[in-house]
Amino acid sequence: MSKIVCFATCCLCFALALGAQTPEPTTTSVEMADTLRQSGKIYVVVASVAIIFIGIVLFLFRLERRIQQLERPS
Repeated sequence: MSKIVCFATCCLCFALALGAQTPEPTTTSVEMADTLRQSGKIYVVVASVAIIFIGIVLFLFRLERRIQQLERPS
């Protein structure tokens, strides 16, 4: 049950963080982001961030399982 609560809390925090982002005015643009979009390298950046995020999540799940095994009474 605590995993479900933890997961729901993480999802809620992530959703709130996304909602807190304000759109930038159309007159100002980020030069680096525009360059990456034009050259198609933004997908490499997004893929790299996704792989790192997935790796961290998998590491935390494995760590949680190991800790639970250590906490079990033998």
